[in-house]
Amino acid sequence: MRLSLSFLVALLIALASPLGHAAFFAKQDAASAAPAVQPDPLGRETPRSMVSGLIEALAALDYDRAALYFDLPAASSNRQRMNAISQARAFHALLDGGGTIKPFAALSNDATGTLEDDLPMEQEAIGEITVKGKPVPILLVRGQDGNLQVWRVSKETLAQVAAASQRMPAEQQEPSKNEIVVGGAPLTDWGILLGLGILIFGGLWMLSALIVAGMRRVVADPAASSIYRSVEAGLPPVSLLVAVGIFYNWADSLPVSIVARQTLLRYAGIVAVIAVVWFGLRLVDAITDVATTRMQRAGRRQIVSVITLVRRTVKVLLLLFSGIGILDTFGIDVTTGIAALGIGGIALALGAQKTVENLVGSVTVIADRPMQVGDFIKVGDVIGTVEDVGIRSTRIRTGERTVVTIPNGDLSARQIENFADRDRFLFNPVIAVAYGTPSAKLKEAISIVQQVLAEEKHLAEGARARLGNISDRSFNIEVFAYIDVREFDTQVVIREALLLAIYERLEAAGISLAFPSQTIVFTHGGQEQVAAARPVVNLRKAEGPR
Repeated sequence: MRLSLSFLVALLIALASPLGHAAFFAKQDAASAAPAVQPDPLGRETPRSMVSGLIEALAALDYDRAALYFDLPAASSNRQRMNAISQARAFHALLDGGGTIKPFAALSNDATGTLEDDLPMEQEAIGEITVKGKPVPILLVRGQDGNLQVWRVSKETLAQVAAASQRMPAEQQEPSKNEIVVGGAPLTDWGILLGLGILIFGGLWMLSALIVAGMRRVVADPAASSIYRSVEAGLPPVSLLVAVGIFYNWADSLPVSIVARQTLLRYAGIVAVIAVVWFGLRLVDAITDVATTRMQRAGRRQIVSVITLVRRTVKVLLLLFSGIGILDTFGIDVTTGIAALGIGGIALALGAQKTVENLVGSVTVIADRPMQVGDFIKVGDVIGTVEDVGIRSTRIRTGERTVVTIPNGDLSARQIENFADRDRFLFNPVIAVAYGTPSAKLKEAISIVQQVLAEEKHLAEGARARLGNISDRSFNIEVFAYIDVREFDTQVVIREALLLAIYERLEAAGISLAFPSQTIVFTHGGQEQVAAARPVVNLRKAEGPR
């Protein structure tokens, strides 16, 4: 503590003096004004950006700039400069004469390069050139250029280029002046590559059309066949994807301008992304159409809503990821955009919390299936028939013909009683026999009720009738049985027939049912008179099984 106080006092004294104050803030300004590392103006930070910059320089025939992508000492004389230009021109000619460079998407976009290859960390293989009839790898080397770590064509590769250029005719190292140059490459080279792509895709598209036409004739009902629908939806985009693969392998070996090849192979990656997304969209449509048809036939309309939601979600995700891939192909950094989408997604999720909760509730209700459209249910105080299970809410038609809408988030958290899932109905009336009935007649009444139950074929096994209680007003015969039907209207008819049969047979046997009564005794003139209430038949139903 003593050392800390002395240090604080010394610091305050130093800051209080003009020199100390100036020195303190000079250090702060120096720390805040530390120069940030500037990016390489030639874009040589990664193998991908280095190759892109080199191809741009070759397309513009700017061999001075192209030489800056070689691992050469800085040109201090005109002779060194002309030598670098000559090497750049020879390198360009070797690439045009059958040399290859990896497509844009296959090049590493990391500052450290590809770490999975067998090369040292400071080297990277990006393609091949042919020297004396043998393929020689094009190697990049990572080294220091001022304050920057950059990738350049290695000295080993440049030595091979120099050796090959000595045997190369001078006219081969110079571009033909009779050819029309478009975008840094002869027009004929562009035509050869574009014609090759059209020929490959056109042939595969015609083949897929013939396959679909043949299947249409073979399949009895094409509209209902899931195999036919999948083939019809998948063949065109698959043809495009296969065409891109063939074009990659074929065009890379043609002796045409490296500028035209790399440009078309780079943007062929966009076509590949489009083909994959096209295939995904058509496949999603085909699968969801088949699933929707089956669910509609099964009467499960709520599943159709979820299928529609899933289809839209998958399509949006496919388009989103394809957009990111296309932007990356154009060289646009999508890291910031993805971070912004993440932040926006969090904000959207917080703002739409209830909506997300209802969507999750919809999936829970449909997956758990506590009810379906047309079921008679009870949810809390609401009793009615389910009319629709939507994406956000469920609609229930009550007995008063009103419609109650319950959000699915709340519905999934409530207790749902489904009357439609009953496999049988409880038959549990209590038959009250009047006081004054002799024991023989009481036994006969129990036997009559048991006989009625035994004769009913719609009752499940185990039906019973027993004297269950002697109350203050009657002898109570308790019935416990299950009506073995699933339809509510059918069990109502059976219940009515059972009650009528019991009453008719008891009446024929001369057995009276108990009724609520009250006896009043009063005296008038020394005589007692009795007044009794009018008899009322009592057939009461118990609240539940016993």
